Amino acid sequence: MYIEVDVPETYLDGIKVGKEAKVYFPVLGDTVTTKVRQTGNFINPSNRAFTVEIPVPNKKGNIKPNLTAKVNINDYTSEKAIVIPQSIISENAEGDQYVYIAELTDGENEAILKKSIIKTGKTQGSQIEILSGIEDGDHIIEEGARSVKDGQKVKILNDQTDEQ
Repeated sequence: MYIEVDVPETYLDGIKVGKEAKVYFPVLGDTVTTKVRQTGNFINPSNRAFTVEIPVPNKKGNIKPNLTAKVNINDYTSEKAIVIPQSIISENAEGDQYVYIAELTDGENEAILKKSIIKTGKTQGSQIEILSGIEDGDHIIEEGARSVKDGQKVKILNDQTDEQ
């Protein structure tokens, strides 16, 4: 058995033979992990998409032709990506995107805020990849990010670190 999926042409560069795909069958409540077997050779002019063929093992025999499925294909992976919420990014008059980084001082739980111009990459949901401007381990202002300014002294009340 296999699934044929129309994928928008914007994903043409990221969807290749061998890419991982997860197929979820809502009626069965089952998910199958597989890989892209074949990609189409042309873009359909009516929907600006190309066809992708994904094999689906049917060991139990409960997958039937025309069964509804939701397919997720991994079109991009970066093991060292830094990802932050899009909502904390601001933009200046020149169109540069920035965030505020808290640079810890010698005082207990005290920091000075520094505006850091960032370059962004791909997005997924409400999260965005940061290509430059933030380093691993930087303390980024999330709560109140729109009401602070460069050089402002702040007190860090709760130091939470998320490893992603």
